[in-house]
Amino acid sequence: MKHLWLTAYADIIESLRARWFMIYTLVFGGLVVVLFAYGLAESRIMGFTGLSRLLLTYIQLSMAILPVFVLITTVRSVAGDREAGVFEYLLSLPISLAAWFWGKIFGRFLVVFAPVLLAMVGAVIWGTVKGVDVPWDLFVYYTGLLMALAWCFLGIGMLISTMARSSDVAQGAAFVVWLTLLLFLDLILLGILIQEHLPAETAVAISLINPMQVFRTATMMLFDPQLVLLGPSAYVILDTFGQSGYILYALFYPIFVGTACAATGFFIFKRSDLP
Repeated sequence: MKHLWLTAYADIIESLRARWFMIYTLVFGGLVVVLFAYGLAESRIMGFTGLSRLLLTYIQLSMAILPVFVLITTVRSVAGDREAGVFEYLLSLPISLAAWFWGKIFGRFLVVFAPVLLAMVGAVIWGTVKGVDVPWDLFVYYTGLLMALAWCFLGIGMLISTMARSSDVAQGAAFVVWLTLLLFLDLILLGILIQEHLPAETAVAISLINPMQVFRTATMMLFDPQLVLLGPSAYVILDTFGQSGYILYALFYPIFVGTACAATGFFIFKRSDLP
């Protein structure tokens, strides 16, 4: 356990020195500044006012930015170390492969999630200073959703990184995975499947395998409990899960996917020829 946290600490220090982390932090911090600058904290849409509206817009933008940032920065983790010849040095140290692998995952998770959380905390502090009501229930739930999404794509990124033999191949594979999930967002490709007489339940089940679709539907459910924007597919979702059930599904399913991908990546990493 000591070696695991030392590895996590080393990965955090390395990430804090990287240029991508500075850009990553400025992006999420800049989002909150821009949203405040355009007065979204005072706007009213569908009954959402103050910080509720700002957090809602922020989390929608985060859905587009967070996965690709996490994937691109994570897939170079193992593949980049393999190219740099770090593994030969690693094998000479009294540290287990499990401690090194999971230490990098936990360290990278803290790095990628910290700017997202700090941006939301900054919005709450600013709103409190301005006398705006803080929707604590939304804040806690949105924080949980973002944490689950970050962990999910972190696990996917580590799996890709262990399978790829070079960082260039890993980045290309990460982009293909992100693009594929994006294409299935909002039933874009599933519309074709329905036209081919695929049962609606099957089409919705396929869409809910996509963690990005699960995340977006969960954010919609808070201001649109009946999921009117999704059309007939909302009946399948609500009849199957119910509102509370789907909220729990949206929190735990991405965590399960990320953990399963990370565990698979570790299994491949342990059995592979490291050099």
